[in-house]
Amino acid sequence: MAELVAVRSAASLILWRQAPGGPQVLMGQRGSAAAFMPSKYVFPGGAVDPGDHSAGHLAPDCQTRLVQHCAPPAPDPAALCGCALRELVEETGLTLAPATPLAFIFRAITPAGAPRRFDARFFLAPAAQLVGDPDDFAAATDELSHLHWIGLTEARHLDLPFITEVVLAEAAALLSGHPQPGVPFFDNSGPTPIFRRLT
Repeated sequence: MAELVAVRSAASLILWRQAPGGPQVLMGQRGSAAAFMPSKYVFPGGAVDPGDHSAGHLAPDCQTRLVQHCAPPAPDPAALCGCALRELVEETGLTLAPATPLAFIFRAITPAGAPRRFDARFFLAPAAQLVGDPDDFAAATDELSHLHWIGLTEARHLDLPFITEVVLAEAAALLSGHPQPGVPFFDNSGPTPIFRRLT
């Protein structure tokens, strides 16, 4: 029997900015030796740490959606926000101003069979709220290489994990003004994958 892999709560931050050619997002490449998604381009993010906590970033509807369809105990929305903000600092060297609003836009649980599994929440935030130069990655760790801002169309040509492609398409729709009838949730927690919308 295959060993069961625990599902860990995680959070990623999609940072975006407006450019002459349209919106850009910040992405980086995971190392070739990484155990999870090696060499793939991703958004800054990672697993929740015990000390993660950052309140005051979420609208009430985002807080409600973050705890829907969660096995008890549901993760603290402030911990998920804190994780996303900490990972941004660690992996890019960039910092958002205090109380910058984060929009919860996507959730996905890694399918069974992966070497690591995450219950990942994706947040969207404007680069206009960054403290300092948005192109200065000097303080970043080496977890992500080739950090750069890239247009939404160009990003689709990178070597992306499937779920990142789907999240990118959702972010593109939101940034172009399309309404979101609930947060998409790819639920692989059980034996049969389920697509839900968190409303």
